[in-house]
This record gives sequence, C-alpha cells and structure tokens, in this order.
Amino acid sequence: MPMSNDLPLSKENILDAAEQVLRRFGPDKTSVVDVARVLKVSHGTLYRHFSSKAALRESVTERWLHQNILAPLKDVTEQFDGNAKVQLRLWLDTLVRSKRSYAVDDSEMFAMYASVTLEAVDMITQHVDQLIGQLARILEKGIQTGEFKALESEVTARAIFNATSRFHHPAHAKEWQSGSIDQEFASVWDLMLSGISS
Repeated sequence: MPMSNDLPLSKENILDAAEQVLRRFGPDKTSVVDVARVLKVSHGTLYRHFSSKAALRESVTERWLHQNILAPLKDVTEQFDGNAKVQLRLWLDTLVRSKRSYAVDDSEMFAMYASVTLEAVDMITQHVDQLIGQLARILEKGIQTGEFKALESEVTARAIFNATSRFHHPAHAKEWQSGSIDQEFASVWDLMLSGISS
C-alpha cells in the first residue's frame, strides 16, 4: 500500500493513532505496522520517534496515566478547600473509582496499563512516586491543621498507598467485582484513619 501522508508527524499524532489502534485490536494484537497504516506512513518512520514497540506502548501508557489518573488526582490535591481527612478520602475514592471504571469502560487501555506495569518498571515507579507526592501534600496539610499526628508525611503516604493497593493496583482488578469490596475498603480506611488521626 503506498504511503501518502504529507503532514508533519509529531509524537502526539503517533500516540493518538497508537491509542486508537490499541482500543480496536487490544495490546497483544497491535503492531507498529498497524499504527503506521493508520498514519499512512512506513513503520520505519515510527521507529525514528520510538525505538521499539515496547517504547511506543510505554509512551501511550504514560500519557494515558497522566491524563486519566494523575490529572484528576492533582485537581483533588490542589483545588479542594475542605478539611484534610475529607480530602484524603476523596483522593483515595477518586483513585479507586477511576481504576475500577477504566477496567470496565476502557478495558483495552487498562489491559495495556496492566501489562506495562510489569515491563516498564522505571516509568511506573515514577508514576507511583507522583501519586505518593500528592498524598504527602494532603497529609502535610492535615498535620498543619492538627487533624493528623506529626508523622513523616512521605513515609506515611507510601504506607497508605501500599495499604490500599488491593483496591487500585491492576493486578487485583478481578477482585473489584466482589460484592464486599466497598466494605473491605471502608474497613481499611477506618483502620488507617485511626492510625494517623490526632
């Protein structure tokens, strides 16, 4: 098939096309050639922007995580005016709800994310560190207002993130369909809150 796209090819164009193809075929069946076909360029052209299929998948996942997970949580972290306990619960609820929602409503991209968490350790570590940084800011606010004990905010944030991982880590996605999952989360929340409250 002749390639005829004369438009300049940007990283965003490629990521948009890759996301479109991934949603259509799923992460296992999508190839660089499929993405190139959508863009009407040779697959070699894509390799000038991304060194491998794995690099392309990682970049698609990183952008998806930023837009769909980090950005809404950043809004909770920076724009919420209420007390820190309510803000902390809202942040965790937003994380848990969004992961559950994407597991069902955007299953191909969620499958890609679940797969990349096993392969792109550095990228996922950076993503988790950003989430923990947001949590730490909320904890610092609560420490300053006297709602929370004078704990080390980053260490406590990481502990909270780890303690709630069953409710937001993609490895546990099948468990989210359980009828008792909300009550189990509430129990973990009550335990954590009793541990950090002044």
